[in-house]
Amino acid sequence: MNSPQSTRVLIVGGSSGIGAAAAKAFAALGAQVTIASRSAQKLADAAADIGHSVQTVTLDTADAAAIDAFFAVQPPFDHVVISAAQTPSGPVRELPLDDAYNAMDSKFWGAYRVARAAKIAEGGSLTFVSGFLAVRPSRTSVLQGAINAALESLARGLALELSPVRVNTVSPGLIATPLWSKLSDDARDAMFEGAANRLPAKRVGQPEDVANAIVYLAMTPYATGSTVLVDGGGAIA
Repeated sequence: MNSPQSTRVLIVGGSSGIGAAAAKAFAALGAQVTIASRSAQKLADAAADIGHSVQTVTLDTADAAAIDAFFAVQPPFDHVVISAAQTPSGPVRELPLDDAYNAMDSKFWGAYRVARAAKIAEGGSLTFVSGFLAVRPSRTSVLQGAINAALESLARGLALELSPVRVNTVSPGLIATPLWSKLSDDARDAMFEGAANRLPAKRVGQPEDVANAIVYLAMTPYATGSTVLVDGGGAIA
């Protein structure tokens, strides 16, 4: 596996959760890391936690013009990771259409906009973060599964179109991130305990588990067009 030392890495959605864990992993290995998200305050907090002179940029993946302007003045990155998304959930016949459109715009079209504009060095990589619902649908999260599947298909196509840039996807299962902070402590603990009991791994995932896979794909020159499940066995349980 190649060394990330001195490589330029951009993590879109790097201010929290999986993105922040990936940024911390790359930075600890010596990469020059830039994290991007919509919130300047969250970026500052994340950069302080990560250390290693991490750079920050305020960027909204819904704003195609801002994305184009950002990459226009940047030299090519060696690796770009896209982990930013907000996806309202619910049964198809109950989820308001505007929420459904916003979910698709955030996770799929947001990644599409970044992929379309990003300047990536030859032999570098682009990594998406999808989710195991692409292969293990949930009756209450049908749209999320469809979005994840579309993102994985996009990655496989881009692996051909953007070659020799490598394009891959990491597909997490249930991960203990700030996404679940709206639940009460008791409700969250009960959900995690129930999930851990059902999973073959007998534990809920941590952001660092997914970050390990992201670094692996970026640093493995023979990996492209791949989807790596990091779901504790959720897809087979």
